[in-house]
Amino acid sequence: MLLTIVSFLLLLGILMFFHELGHYWIARRNNIEVEEFGVFGFPPRIVKLFTYKGTDFTLNAIPLGAFVRMKGEDMGDRAPGSFNAASAGARAAVLVAGPVMNFLLAFLFSIFSVMSGFPAAVANPQVTSVTGAGVAAQAGLQAGDVILSADGEPVYVGHDGALVDTNRADFEVSTADGLTIVRDGAITTLPLPSGVSRQDVLDSSVVEPVLLTRVTVVADNSPAQEAGMQAGDIVYAVNGDVVTPSNSLGSMVSQYPDSEVTLTILRGTQWLERRCLCPRQPARRRRIDGRGDRCSPSAGVGLCGRGNCAQRHWDRRLRGHGGGATGHAHLRPDVGQRRRRSLAR
Repeated sequence: MLLTIVSFLLLLGILMFFHELGHYWIARRNNIEVEEFGVFGFPPRIVKLFTYKGTDFTLNAIPLGAFVRMKGEDMGDRAPGSFNAASAGARAAVLVAGPVMNFLLAFLFSIFSVMSGFPAAVANPQVTSVTGAGVAAQAGLQAGDVILSADGEPVYVGHDGALVDTNRADFEVSTADGLTIVRDGAITTLPLPSGVSRQDVLDSSVVEPVLLTRVTVVADNSPAQEAGMQAGDIVYAVNGDVVTPSNSLGSMVSQYPDSEVTLTILRGTQWLERRCLCPRQPARRRRIDGRGDRCSPSAGVGLCGRGNCAQRHWDRRLRGHGGGATGHAHLRPDVGQRRRRSLAR
């Protein structure tokens, strides 16, 4: 709560600083004297930072923005250099300069955001079919294979199945040459023809995103820990049903109240199964990113959904097989990948 308040005040201060900077700059260009520029906060004054061309730059005690105090802002003062002594056009320009500065700031932030990229959820591709005698068929790929890496480079796709370049090398499973895949619960490497890229493999096969949700935290001494779940586990399936963008882990687990489920997970180079119990929980509605999602109120396993929101959490309780009190593990999709998207797209 305190962090939220401090963040809000700092953000408000930054926005108001640039707003008032616009007033200050245009006022000076129109020969209007600015007596004080409160770069942060409203009076009472804490300290005067410096004086520049007759203007005191100050820090103030009430952290609700910033201000500019011009000479002759009251109607009775029409002395040379005062605000009211300036022409109507100059006064109008000074008043409009603040909102214009905010508009320009928002425009620049938007450009910077697009140019720098943003977190995008990614997954590994699972082959649903292999086309003709292409690269995938030559490499020996079959329907059901999950592609992990190609010549030591991780292979990740977005929701649309398109290849995603990522700067997260810690997700890599294998550095071996060839095509590292999961087939029938075992990780193996297939020879890859020389000069063939990851994109060539995807172009010659039809794939679906899988391995969407990663465990980030498992509570100490919890039944979830007793069930064998560990941070870094990536969930592949629930009771044999594969987790996909259209069939999320949260929705799948909610279909088994008061029942055991078998989670198929990838842990490093191991393909494992873990059994957990999902007790029935009363559902509630929660508004997230403009849409409602059905949630359990318990503080158990946090699941990030897929879609426009980078992190959408469902809370679930998972009890270890034969366990007692509720434990928890936090899960999320592999967000944090930096994916550049062009303005044209």
